[in-house]
Amino acid sequence: QVQLVESGGGLVQAGGSLRISCAASGINIFSIYAMNWYRQAPGKQRELVAAITRCGTTNYADSVKGRFTISRDNAKKTVDLQMNSLKPEDTAVYYCNAQFSAQNYWGQGTQVTVSS
Repeated sequence: QVQLVESGGGLVQAGGSLRISCAASGINIFSIYAMNWYRQAPGKQRELVAAITRCGTTNYADSVKGRFTISRDNAKKTVDLQMNSLKPEDTAVYYCNAQFSAQNYWGQGTQVTVSS
């Protein structure tokens, strides 16, 4: 059974930094999965924040470019999101997502709250 477990969320002041992590289990070949971070704020749709392909290519939402960095460690089966210069509008539940072909897995989410 595939599980994605996020950790590292919390409360931070505006301008601060936070690093959230996602650990995968039950995936035999983690490296073939595209790994993504989504977020969902109250009353808003879930949106893609950052993505990293199996080749290591990264993409970011315009709202976080230059502030967030996604990285993966295939040996440890983890994907991290380093978030710098955080803003109150970054407040949301952040979800880890793994995609390969028709397979699509989600974590339970971790809350990130940025106070002004």
